[in-house]
Amino acid sequence: MRVKLILPALTEAKSPFWRPIKYSLFPPLGLATLAGYLDETDEITLQDEHVETLDLEDDPELVVLQVYITSAYRAYELADHYRRKGAYVCLGGLHVTSLPAEAAAHADTIFLGPGEDTWPAFLADYRRHAPQKIYRSQQRSLLGMPPVRRDLIKRRLYLVPNSLVVSRGCPHTCDFCYKEAFYRGGKSYYTQLVDEALAEIERLPGRHLYFLDDHLFGSQRFAASLFDGMRGMGRVWQAAATVQSVLAPGLLEKAAASGLRSLFVGFETLSAQNLLQQHKKHNLNRSYEAAIRRLHGLRVMINSSFVFGMDDDDESVFERTVAWAISQGIETATFHILTPYPGTALWERMSSAGRITSHDWNLYDTRHAVYRPAKMDAAALQAGYWRAYQDFYRWGSILQSAGVHPGLGERLRHAAYAGGWKRFEPLWDWVIRARRVSSFLPLLESILAGPAGHSSPSLEPGREGASRQDALT
Repeated sequence: MRVKLILPALTEAKSPFWRPIKYSLFPPLGLATLAGYLDETDEITLQDEHVETLDLEDDPELVVLQVYITSAYRAYELADHYRRKGAYVCLGGLHVTSLPAEAAAHADTIFLGPGEDTWPAFLADYRRHAPQKIYRSQQRSLLGMPPVRRDLIKRRLYLVPNSLVVSRGCPHTCDFCYKEAFYRGGKSYYTQLVDEALAEIERLPGRHLYFLDDHLFGSQRFAASLFDGMRGMGRVWQAAATVQSVLAPGLLEKAAASGLRSLFVGFETLSAQNLLQQHKKHNLNRSYEAAIRRLHGLRVMINSSFVFGMDDDDESVFERTVAWAISQGIETATFHILTPYPGTALWERMSSAGRITSHDWNLYDTRHAVYRPAKMDAAALQAGYWRAYQDFYRWGSILQSAGVHPGLGERLRHAAYAGGWKRFEPLWDWVIRARRVSSFLPLLESILAGPAGHSSPSLEPGREGASRQDALT
C-alpha cells in the first residue's frame, strides 16, 4: 500500500509572519508515530511542508493529513487535491476534533481525539475494505505502542530532530487550552511506562533532547522515575512544565541532575483575576519569583509564556509584563494574544457573549485579536503584542536581563541564547535555505550545557529514590 503522511504548513511561506527558524525546529513526530503502525511492506512517504516543497504529482492510495487551526484551509486544499486524484484521504488533529463537520466535507475518514486506539482500528477496517467515516478515541493508553518511524524523518532539516513525547495531555484544565476538547470522552492525561520512555531515549543519537509533552512533570511519580533513569546518560534536554511543578520539592533537582537545561513555563499573566477567570488555578498563590530562583539556581534557563488580552488586561499590561520578565532575568519569552479556539471553554464563553469578531482560521495564530477585548480595543492589543516582542528582545533588554545573573558565564549564556534566537534571524534564514540547520545543533548543546567548569546540579540530600514504574494530535 502506498501511504503519504503530510504536515501542511501552518502559514504560507509568503506570509510576513513566516519565520523559517521557528518552523524548522521539530519534525512531524505525530505522523512518524502513526507510521509505526503500518506494515513493513507499505510504501510510506512523510512530508513536512514547513521544510520542503510538497510533491503533488505523486499517486498515493492513502493520504493522512494532520490539521491545526491555522493550517486548516491549506489542509483542506491538499485533501481535495488528493481526493480528486482518487486517493483515500484521512484528516485528524486538534482542529478536526473541534470542528468535525467542517473537516468531514474534505475527507473520507476523520479522527476525533488522539489516535493510539483509532488509527490501528482504521487500518484493520481499511485493509478489509470497510473503513468508517468517523473514528472517535475512547480507550487511552500508550502501552505497547510501536517505535516511532524516525527513519522517515529528514533529520538534517531540523534544528531539534531528537524531539519526543512520553505522555499525552495535561492534568490541568485551563479555559483557553485545546486539551479538554481534544481529549473529551476519555482520559485527558496519561503516560508511557518509564522503561519504554527510556528505551526511546536510548534509541536517539547525539546528546540533545526536546520533550514536546504538554506537561512533562504532570505526574510527579512518573517524572521522578524518568529523571532517575536518565541520570548518567549525558543528555542535555528541554521540556515544558508549570509553576506548581517547579516548586514541588525534589522533582526539579532530579530533572536538573538528569540534564534539564531549559524549561518552558506557562506564567501566562501576572493578574490573579485573570488566572481565576481562565481556571488556571494551579498558578494562584504560587510565587513566580520563587520558581524562577529555583530554576536559575539549578542553571536551568527559562522560556516564559505570557498571554495578553484577558479581561483584566488594559494597555499597561505589555510594559508591565516585559519589565517584570527582564527584571527576573528570564532568558526568552513567548508572547501570545488570547485566542478563543473552537471547542474550548473560552470559545463557548465568548461566543455566548457575542465577542467573537472573526471566523477566519488563518487569523487564529495568537498574533491577531479575533474577539473584542474588555479593557482595550483590538488594534491596541495587537500593537501591544508586537511592542512586547520588540522591547523584550532589544539588545539593551537582553543585556539588562543577563545582568541579573550572578556570574559572568551565566550572563554570557543568557545573552547567547536570547540573542541567538531572535537577533540573528537573517543568519538562521540563510542556514535553513542552505539546508545546514542540523549542523548548528552542537552549538545549541554547548549553550544549553552552560559555562565550562560547572558541574551538573546534584540532588538535594534525602530526596533520592522513586519506584520505576501523536498520534493524530
